[in-house]
Amino acid sequence: MTRWGIIGPGRIAHKFAQDLMQVADAKLTAVASRDLGRAQLFAREYGATYTYGSYEEIINCPELDAVYIASPHIGHFDHTLLCLNAGISVLCEKPFAMNTAQVSEMIHTARGKNVFLMEALWTRFLPTTLKTLEIIESGAIGKMLGVKADFGFKAPYDVDKRTFNKDLGGGALLDIGIYPLFLSYLILGKPTKITAQAIFGATKVDESTGMTLTYAGEQFAFLDCTFMANTPCEAFIYGEKGSIAIDSRWHESKAVTVTYDDETTETFTFDRPTWGYQYEIEEVNACLSAGKLESESWSLTDSMNLISLLDAVRQEIGLVYKDFDEE
Repeated sequence: MTRWGIIGPGRIAHKFAQDLMQVADAKLTAVASRDLGRAQLFAREYGATYTYGSYEEIINCPELDAVYIASPHIGHFDHTLLCLNAGISVLCEKPFAMNTAQVSEMIHTARGKNVFLMEALWTRFLPTTLKTLEIIESGAIGKMLGVKADFGFKAPYDVDKRTFNKDLGGGALLDIGIYPLFLSYLILGKPTKITAQAIFGATKVDESTGMTLTYAGEQFAFLDCTFMANTPCEAFIYGEKGSIAIDSRWHESKAVTVTYDDETTETFTFDRPTWGYQYEIEEVNACLSAGKLESESWSLTDSMNLISLLDAVRQEIGLVYKDFDEE
């Protein structure tokens, strides 16, 4: 049984906790919030025993194996180091941190302390993602040619919320653009060239960003993200002998369809009664049970490569988070 704690009981944490209840070898034992009353409400809803009115107090929990960090982006670095230095395993929401320097220190600390650490790229562990990789690796659609993926929704404009607030690490790229970038990396690896453009709003964060990536093997990735429109949220992987379409919304999809050059198709469906977070929870539990310090499916090297891509895109579009990029 893995005893979990949560730092930051917000919207995503509710989904995580709901799915955690469906995992046989996991239970929620602790919740930490800047508001003790909020932590107590969350704990009552999901059966946690311990509640804390500050993030820092959770490391004092006497029954804790791993912590899921769901605080705002700007807190990921500090809260991860807090737990790692206390010898507590960490599953930290994406983006892992604000930049490459922070992620590098997180990884260095985890390895120095011999403590498990993983970025919560939950899409990596979905059955649809696993099936997509299986199809590609089988050679069924031939050599990879490219990836096309989008993620967009019309976000309520509130400068006090993370999405549009630069002080909280806001902007479409870090919030949702990370998903298409993740998929391109998972399928095609690291690009040789990145070009990107963005539209900035009044709060100086990117409200829409488009990216074109090219690779040594003459492949491409066309990616985009936006807070300004409800886009299809589809993903396509193109090969020389066919293509794969991951159903909308592809980052949480339950089906993939393969279309071959002879126009025949195959659809693979993976129904679930959950949000889909249980798969990453099961991965962490399995790693901890096996004594592993990182996941082989989404390694710390993968996280470093992904944050490096995000940094490269930010450099292309001129998105600077002053309090962090000057560290």
